[in-house]
Amino acid sequence: MSESVAEDRRRDLITVIALYALCIGVALAASAVLVAVTGGPWRSVVSALIDGSLRKPGRWGQTLSEAAPLLIVALGAIIAGRSGLVNIGQEGQVLVGAACMALVATRGSGPLTLLVALLVGALAGAVWSAIAAVLKFGRKVPEVITTLLLVFVASQVTGYLLTRQSLLLDRDPNRPNRTQTSGQLDPETRLPVIRVFGNEFPISVVIGVLLAIGCAFVLNRMVWGFKLRMVGQNPRTAQRAGVSVVVAGSLALAVGGGLAGLTGGLMLAGGVANYRYTTGFSSNVGWEGLLVALVARNRPLVAIPIAVIFGALRTGSGFLASTGVGREIVDIVRALLVLALLAPSAFMFLRERRRASTAATSRT
Repeated sequence: MSESVAEDRRRDLITVIALYALCIGVALAASAVLVAVTGGPWRSVVSALIDGSLRKPGRWGQTLSEAAPLLIVALGAIIAGRSGLVNIGQEGQVLVGAACMALVATRGSGPLTLLVALLVGALAGAVWSAIAAVLKFGRKVPEVITTLLLVFVASQVTGYLLTRQSLLLDRDPNRPNRTQTSGQLDPETRLPVIRVFGNEFPISVVIGVLLAIGCAFVLNRMVWGFKLRMVGQNPRTAQRAGVSVVVAGSLALAVGGGLAGLTGGLMLAGGVANYRYTTGFSSNVGWEGLLVALVARNRPLVAIPIAVIFGALRTGSGFLASTGVGREIVDIVRALLVLALLAPSAFMFLRERRRASTAATSRT
């Protein structure tokens, strides 16, 4: 029996590798054709992506810097997913966390201010996500709808904060064009930078990896993680076993939102937008972090390399634009590669569901 299970796992692994190779190959071929049709240098598509993300001096440090926030956001989505809930409001939670972090960080300086500001950002993200939990378990409103709509509310609320000097608007009278931007974080209120072989990246990269390891341990080895899996797989059985579905689900959403809020704070303290909070600050990190969780299929440790791949797409696509390829074409190339990463995960998910359904039918 064990040999049969091992053989099935090997076969699944080979299938997954083949699917990824096929999908990525098709996406790259389609990208090259698209670039050629629009008059761009189609032969340089793959080379530019690799140069921009890894090969050129300093680029892999930038890739890690892009990957860290995607990873932390993905961890929050994974925690909610394990409880059977779908949180797709990370983009708004990142905005709220970054804005609240800026409210504190721009009014002081030093490591203690930085720590308090990051905690405030995480708490703000958790509270923002908890609104969806209240509506879910109090009024039976699907969390998919509320978390999504809260993204637009967060955008308007944080945008309003940038209209008043008493709130977030830059108070420096000597700085031109200070509309829609906050004050700059003091040099003492910024994350330390790690320098390795000519590459620089903030310490948030290390924080993200440690959080992924801790998340994997909690979800797979601790009682709370077991309760989340029970709630996610069969809420009625979990309720009969003494697990409160309301408490577990609400806590999962709040923790996920807290991680997204923390991401916003780390991005701001790590140098995004020159250490200033601005409109559009999140730059789709929330949406792409959700995609990382989907591709990783709710496995925290698998999310680490997936986040690096998505980070490489962000940095590599920017380098591709510098070769003369139009920005719209670059966005399409990125979308094709993201779809190539999502397709195998979707296929494996559907196949597992079909297997489970067949097994359940055979038992009856």
